[in-house]
Amino acid sequence: MKEERKRLGRLKRLEKIRAIAKQTAAVEAAQAESTLTQLRALSERTRRMASDYASRREASDGAALHQLGRFVTGLQAIARNTDGDALRAQSIADAKQRELAAAERRRAAIEERAELQARLIAKASEQPVLGSRKGSGTGLE
Repeated sequence: MKEERKRLGRLKRLEKIRAIAKQTAAVEAAQAESTLTQLRALSERTRRMASDYASRREASDGAALHQLGRFVTGLQAIARNTDGDALRAQSIADAKQRELAAAERRRAAIEERAELQARLIAKASEQPVLGSRKGSGTGLE
């Protein structure tokens, strides 16, 4: 019985550790999703800026037109780089979501084991129910 209670205590501590690991994984997943969202927004804004500048036609001379073209080309390069960063961030966010799911499965498994152990202890500590005793002797007593 003492060993059973020790085992339950260990399982409860492990369950707390797994809950903390799950919480950490959730924070990391949220941060990865936030980074992904920011990169996508940055990429879209940069792409819009490049498009807006590319459609301008009020250059006063060839030098201004050339400078505008270089600026648009630079914005497009930044947008492409940001798209690549967003793809990497998507992979990281997906991996963090998988880690979160795995952490939850590990926590739930320990929780089930702890509940089973608690039920076993409770069952072992119950007093056995004594049934009615069969009378001895004859039915005339």
